[in-house]
Amino acid sequence: MRNQLAGTGALLRLALRRDRVMMPVWILVVAMLVLSLPASLESVYGTAAERARLVATMTTNGSLRALYGPVFGDSIGALTAWRGGVFAGLLAGIMSLVIVVRHTREEEESGRQELLSAAMVGRRAPLTAALLAALTANALVALLVTAALAGRGAGGALALGLGIGATGMLFASLAAIAAQLTESARLAKGLAGAFVGAAFVLRAAGDAGTADGGSALTWASPLGWLEHVRAFAAERWWVLALFAAASAAQLAAAYALAARRDVGMSFLPARPGPAQGRLGTAGALAWRLQRGGLLGWSLGFLAAGLVFGGMTDGATELVGGNDKTREIIERMGGQGGQSAAQGALADTFLAAMAGMLGMVAALYIVSSVLRLSGEESGQRAEPLLAGAVGRLRWAGGHLAVAFGGSALILLLAGLGLGIGHGQDVAGAVGATLGQLPAVWVIGALAALLHGAAPRFAGAAWAVAGTALALGWVGPALNLPQAVLNLSPFAHLPKLPGAQALEWAPLVALTALAAALLAAGLTALRRRDLAA
Repeated sequence: MRNQLAGTGALLRLALRRDRVMMPVWILVVAMLVLSLPASLESVYGTAAERARLVATMTTNGSLRALYGPVFGDSIGALTAWRGGVFAGLLAGIMSLVIVVRHTREEEESGRQELLSAAMVGRRAPLTAALLAALTANALVALLVTAALAGRGAGGALALGLGIGATGMLFASLAAIAAQLTESARLAKGLAGAFVGAAFVLRAAGDAGTADGGSALTWASPLGWLEHVRAFAAERWWVLALFAAASAAQLAAAYALAARRDVGMSFLPARPGPAQGRLGTAGALAWRLQRGGLLGWSLGFLAAGLVFGGMTDGATELVGGNDKTREIIERMGGQGGQSAAQGALADTFLAAMAGMLGMVAALYIVSSVLRLSGEESGQRAEPLLAGAVGRLRWAGGHLAVAFGGSALILLLAGLGLGIGHGQDVAGAVGATLGQLPAVWVIGALAALLHGAAPRFAGAAWAVAGTALALGWVGPALNLPQAVLNLSPFAHLPKLPGAQALEWAPLVALTALAAALLAAGLTALRRRDLAA
């Protein structure tokens, strides 16, 4: 066993060094999602009566329970666990699967693992180092959450921190299995991500049907287990044992699978292509490579639009009775809330949700544009570019999918919003498509980073994450408008509900995106390909 783990320490140090930027950003985002809530909740629901009314409203509103889960207490700590626990667990799970796949299957795909294995590296060392890196990240998240919320109750803070960290490790062990089953990092992330999405859907479906989270569907999801830890509300410590047992079983399966395959091989090998190729252009190849991901994002945005549209009336009813909550929604959604009319408040809520979907769409366009980096670093672009295909045609195919795909998913999100709300479908579609110029600016910036400084192309994730954080928690924290204006989304007109559509910011942001894109393509033509 000792020989099989030889080199684990060195590989762990290498993984932490390679993730020295990405990992702290992920940890801070997950932790801040929770830690920003107590002050915000205290300012909005400062009295026991206001908190009791919130709990009563949530108990009777199935659509809001589907999004946030049931409330198990009316203290600020319990409301913090209710409002941020599931989303923090979801983000911790995504962070963990990215870390594990990056340091296992992605290393094998790039050929670096084969070079490392030529030295004194044991058979189980790469997987162990990747899991220890994920454990380090989740432990830091748990530590930050526990330390920062200890003043609200040490037991509750510890339960919430351990619950979020345990959720992350459960999905890390699941990603370890996916990395053994699939032949590429992209498929491994897709498979593990599908399980994360399924866990959220199961929990949402279960919570929508029962007020206390007692549905079998909720118990079938690890995110449902996180709810049932009941931090700050008579903690159930035994639920943490479920995480430990499930993680141990999955880790045993992952190590057993890893011991039965060679480096670079998988249990679900990719199917061979046809004997005669049918793809005649670089654009067709880009579409073939990215169509699966785009299909998944499209279905997700359509479903999210339907959910947000369906909960509009319930949310506006909840918000309408609280001036401070309405003020936060107005800062996210714009002008409609100036009136106390329910229709105006509904427009404001829909505008806030359209803005949120636009910021999430920025994550799609970054992932799609950075597919160029993956093709280049994986040395799959080199044989293609050695033929008659020029760099602009090659990059143009991927960028067309990225920019066109972002328009498609926002169109579907708008359709979902309108259909779910049952009113003004055209207005909802216009609201989501109005987010496109800001999404394109972030996508063009990713293209510029890839073209001019490929080593730092991953910084595009930080840009998209910052925009998401400013739009998500900035209004709740009452950040100065000058800080919120750092995000391109802050300059967009708030639709629906704006009295007069302002075209100037839309045109300016589109022109900025075009300029950044042109600069990125120019830089790509002039530099050497990554070796």
